[in-house]
Amino acid sequence: MQNDIHYLDGVYAAAVTPLNADYTPDLEAIPGLLNFLAGRGCHGALILGTTGEGPSFSPEQRMAIYRAALLVRQAYPDFRLLAGTGTPSLAETIALTKRAFDLGYDGVVVLPPFYFRKASEDGLFEWFSQVLHQAVPHSGALLGYHIPPVTGVALPLDLLDRLKQAFPDRFAGIKDSSGDLAHARQLGERFGKDLLVFNGNDRLFGSALSLHASGCITAMANLLSPELRQVWEAFKVDGDSTLAQARLTLGREALDRFPPMPPMIKALLANLHGFPSWMVCPPLQPAAIEAIQEVTTTFDSLVPA
Repeated sequence: MQNDIHYLDGVYAAAVTPLNADYTPDLEAIPGLLNFLAGRGCHGALILGTTGEGPSFSPEQRMAIYRAALLVRQAYPDFRLLAGTGTPSLAETIALTKRAFDLGYDGVVVLPPFYFRKASEDGLFEWFSQVLHQAVPHSGALLGYHIPPVTGVALPLDLLDRLKQAFPDRFAGIKDSSGDLAHARQLGERFGKDLLVFNGNDRLFGSALSLHASGCITAMANLLSPELRQVWEAFKVDGDSTLAQARLTLGREALDRFPPMPPMIKALLANLHGFPSWMVCPPLQPAAIEAIQEVTTTFDSLVPA
């Protein structure tokens, strides 16, 4: 049972980014999507993470998207917003991070500089230190984004420890999208609740919570946030989340058969919840019709009668 709750703990959707036919952000559609997520049990959303195709947009587009997302708070004033601000450019990452906090975001999720994949731990420490020092206020929270299958750059436990020691009030933790249960166990054993860890793989959510994870930030929360919330609530009161976790595992297995996530998540939002058939930004391509039909059938079977 989870007793000590941090203000950022909870279930977050790695929100998709609605796009127009010309690949520009559909800013008017963003608040409606976030209202939908809030109404289905999400504590908050990550804007412009991997599922949100963050690296595909210019700094100007990102800032417009950040501003559009704030409108969710008109209907859900307590809805938490995290901004994906990491880029390979230190100066650009600092500017985006500072702007997100200026707008009132609750935190940022920052990819490591993923172009120089052989950078040393000392180099990564200095890079993150500059972002933290120059862009994160003392009341802010920066989460490192650990997704080595995509970035090719891991965030070692020793690096996390150094950053937490150097910036105890600003370096909050990580989004762990490694999909590796052994790594989740190492994080829990080393840091306990001293470091916020947000699980990024739905099939591991219940296990991650038992290893001191603070919550989740996942692509599938766009679709199965009620199940994620059930697992979260059951963990807090020592309840039974077996059925909800089983649905999450089956859904994630279906999605993992047809990577990458953004095209399929957008297709399922259209098929299952009536959203427009939003584009994805090149180099991503729309999911194949046969794959969409197969995954839609799976997700239909996961919804309780």
